Amino acid sequence: MSRRYSLSIVQQKESVVGIGLGIFLLMLFSVGPTLLSFDPGATSLTIFSPPSGMHWLGTNDVGQDIFSRLLTGGRSSLIVALGVGIISTLLAVTLGSWAAMAGRWADKLIMRTVDILLVIPNIIIIILITSYFRPSLALEIIIISFLGWLEGARVVRMQILTLKERAHIYAAKLFGASQFYVFYRHLLPQLFPLMLFLLLQGMRRAVFIEAGLAFIGVVDPDVISWGSMISNALKFYYLEVWAWWLLPTVGMLSLSLLAVTLIGYGLEEQSSRSGGKKINAADS
Repeated sequence: MSRRYSLSIVQQKESVVGIGLGIFLLMLFSVGPTLLSFDPGATSLTIFSPPSGMHWLGTNDVGQDIFSRLLTGGRSSLIVALGVGIISTLLAVTLGSWAAMAGRWADKLIMRTVDILLVIPNIIIIILITSYFRPSLALEIIIISFLGWLEGARVVRMQILTLKERAHIYAAKLFGASQFYVFYRHLLPQLFPLMLFLLLQGMRRAVFIEAGLAFIGVVDPDVISWGSMISNALKFYYLEVWAWWLLPTVGMLSLSLLAVTLIGYGLEEQSSRSGGKKINAADS
């Protein structure tokens, strides 16, 4: 992607709002937990304490500081989002490009694998894997990444097949350029906007799935997560605690998803205005 294209993305209103919100959340979740005065896992006798100068969002049913757990849960979501976004994008680009460049048996093998994995419900795969292995944050990243590259690989394959038909690609091959050189020098730079979109889409999916898995309790119980906080808060919906326990957690989850969505929307609009193929979630 050229520098002009990068600057034009930043000029999109949606992207500006999304990037600003994303930077704020990134700083909050990365730096905030190191400045906390309360251990997010420490319990106390002051249960269901309302917000105060000492506990900004009050305490939960076992006396834990909700604000500390909110920021720590954000850090967990940030780690999962970045890990899944990077790994799933690399898998999609690598396998999708390999299928398009190699063709024949490699194309059939990769695409049939994608078709099979897309048919199987993700929740069944996740439950089977977590039942055989001890849940952890690393395992969670691996599982979500394993299930998150499939649609992206299809889009990358289609894009490579289209780009291969251009005249300068034929010219490079006529001059003896290898497959690797053609891909690295001519095709990969053209994939950068798509890779950025797949990264953002993977991060958005990871935040949502991570919260969902924690909500149903199939993740490491020692890892503080927004999903588990929401699940625990719903048990006490008949008390006033939901106002300072549930709403801030749902709000942070929504803001995180909104930030990534706005950046992706700005990228989609710029791709459409620049005359390229419009990228959208339905294609991937």
